[in-house]
Amino acid sequence: MKISYNWLKQFIKIDWKSDETAALLTDLGLEVEVVEKYQSVKGGLEGIVVGHVLTCVQHPNADRLKVTTVDLGDGTPVQIVCGASNVAAGQKVPVATIGTTLYDKEGNSFVIKKGKIRDEESHGMICAEDELGLGTSHEGIMVLEASLKPGTSVAKVFKIENDEIFEIGLTPNRADAMSHLGTARDLRAGLIQSGVSVELITPSVSNFRIDKRTLKIDVKVDNNKLAPRYCGVTISGIKVKPSPEWLQNRLKSIGLNPKNNIVDVTNYVLHELGQPLHAFDAAKINGKIVVKTLAAGTKFTTLDDVERTLHEEDLMICDDKGPMCIAGVFGGKNSGVTEHTTNIFLESAYFNPVSVRKTAKRHTLSTDASFRFERGIDPTITEYALKRAALLIQEVAGGEITSDVIDIYPKKIEDFPVFLNFAKTAKLIGQELSKEIIKKILASLDIKVNSVTDAGLGLTIPAYRVDVQREIDVIEEILRVYGYNNINFTKKLNATVSNSARTEDYKVQNIVGNQLNSLGFHEMMANSLTSPEYVALTEMLQEEHNVTMLNPLSNDLSTMRQSMLFSGLEAISYNINRRNSDLKLFEFGKSYHKYESGYEELKHLTLFLSGNRNAENWTNSLKPMDFFLFKGYVDSILSRLGIEKIKVEPVKSDVFAEGVAMLVGEETLVEFGTVKKSILKHFDIKQEVLYADFNWNLVLKLVSNKIKFADIPKYPEVRRDLALLVDENVAFDAVYKIARQTEKSLLKNILLFDVYTGNNLPEGKKSYAVSFTLQDTSKTLTDEQIDKVMNKLQKNLTAELGATLR
Repeated sequence: MKISYNWLKQFIKIDWKSDETAALLTDLGLEVEVVEKYQSVKGGLEGIVVGHVLTCVQHPNADRLKVTTVDLGDGTPVQIVCGASNVAAGQKVPVATIGTTLYDKEGNSFVIKKGKIRDEESHGMICAEDELGLGTSHEGIMVLEASLKPGTSVAKVFKIENDEIFEIGLTPNRADAMSHLGTARDLRAGLIQSGVSVELITPSVSNFRIDKRTLKIDVKVDNNKLAPRYCGVTISGIKVKPSPEWLQNRLKSIGLNPKNNIVDVTNYVLHELGQPLHAFDAAKINGKIVVKTLAAGTKFTTLDDVERTLHEEDLMICDDKGPMCIAGVFGGKNSGVTEHTTNIFLESAYFNPVSVRKTAKRHTLSTDASFRFERGIDPTITEYALKRAALLIQEVAGGEITSDVIDIYPKKIEDFPVFLNFAKTAKLIGQELSKEIIKKILASLDIKVNSVTDAGLGLTIPAYRVDVQREIDVIEEILRVYGYNNINFTKKLNATVSNSARTEDYKVQNIVGNQLNSLGFHEMMANSLTSPEYVALTEMLQEEHNVTMLNPLSNDLSTMRQSMLFSGLEAISYNINRRNSDLKLFEFGKSYHKYESGYEELKHLTLFLSGNRNAENWTNSLKPMDFFLFKGYVDSILSRLGIEKIKVEPVKSDVFAEGVAMLVGEETLVEFGTVKKSILKHFDIKQEVLYADFNWNLVLKLVSNKIKFADIPKYPEVRRDLALLVDENVAFDAVYKIARQTEKSLLKNILLFDVYTGNNLPEGKKSYAVSFTLQDTSKTLTDEQIDKVMNKLQKNLTAELGATLR
């Protein structure tokens, strides 16, 4: 939200510097993210002065140029070459002096320098209005009032406005602050607490009067629940034209483009008071206005020329022929104000926030009006804002008020009571505030104190404070105005220490996250919302198990993810498209599923590898990351967590071209492998991607906080190698398991360091070169012991696998 400091000062007379005001607003909870300078004309016309053209003669070397001498008010006339056909002696003109910075239509700057044009010196530039940013004409130079004194700053002549704009990161609950009035209310409270006595100045509507009753338009509200209050009035004899400069400057300063004087006034009041308004061309209203819902499927074309299909719960502003406007959201194409409009019906209403929010989401529309309506505006200023806008329209567009003010308000939205307990306030704030300070703060926030007891205060909260409904909300209001920085620190810190037999989830995540980070992985955090189309990429996922959003932001973010694979592939594709193709990523997250029995959330840890192991350099050739490197990473995680007794079998998931699954009992602990090319093609990924999916819920069950330790061995280890000839279908895992079962005490490590297939081997055979590391922690091994273990290993491998020595 953008707030103009000059505009804010119309509500509160304050001479503070902008940074001081920004700091106070931030302390009050309206966080000022940045303060920007604004000038109604870029550059502020600095360096532009009034010049008096003393002489003007034809350029000796150019037919289209003139050589002038110009008095700039310093007593020394300068020579300026000018190409404008309308320049003449005796004129008062704007002159950009040497060193002045000007800006073109695109905002690009250029500096005026001393130079020669066709051999004639030029000491400045006589400007046209488009060169100064004061208009669009380039037909000739600007000719100023003859009474102006040479040397006068042109910025003073045209009253250039300099402003400072606060960019406020407004939280969704602060609907009351979504205007200059709302911000001023908070600022007043903060100033009063700081000891500065100020008054909140609101625009007067005392001059509002009905000129004649010649254009009455009846209004009927069919659904008072969706439109609790509806006001309107007609204004006749207006002239639609560009807004005056002051109004355009106000809107431009907060980032709005002026349209015409009628639309600009409605936007001005919206940002001034926080009340959205809408102006209908009265000539396009057939019969009476009816506020109602329409049948589902009704077609309606909005101002952006898009035909929309209405929902039966969409509240519409209609006439006797059909819909004219989506209430609180967007106007219709055929009822808006145009340059030919002479009479208008001006609407000011309070619409149900939930209804507006749902309608805006359904039609993927977000406007300044819906942004405020859906959060809850002030129902008490509906008529006041209408009169304020009507008076402004009369000021900038002429016309007369030609009807009584219609105000349909069958059930008043009341202020609501809250009781504030002093003891609870002190307990939550952390220190006791005096009753007088509390009452002073509440009064500055327009919260009325109805009763005072020893226990607390009986309060009435204004209806526009939709975020202050409970006692705890009032305490928060007191605290933010009193100032968090003014609360004393306690001298004692209390903490609860828990003793758990199992390591907490976040601690295990930190352990694994730190380990992966040390291995070169980067953590990613993807959106849990994804596209429903992804389930079609694998038979493992079913569309009926999708958890869909009721009000999705877009179709691509309409479903909770069933798999973490696709959000990871989106990240990989994004990086590859930005020339970052060597990737090692991991993510902790959840998948979401809908079954007949209910909804289910599953925790996961996923790993992704793609690209080369190391960056390209002259000492190493590029080597892509492969399955066995990936398997090493997976094994290292399980080893770090002390998870053992794992069974390995081929993966069953069809997202993998090849891969394995690791099981504990009958439960799958992790699946990993190479992602199918058909899936990668969907994400425009042309390089191999390795993916692992850990069942994090099972990981947490298997992790224990028990610590195992042993003495560092004093005695040497011994290595023996065997070259085993085995059938092609024998996996190394089988060799590993037989060896472990054969010798459990002395065998410390088993390593496959070579695999050979090819010439000089019998058909259907391959060779494994395996090393066995033996060690006795209590004594040095003898050759006899070593030979005995190796013979036993050879015998069992031969018996169970048919392995022979090469």
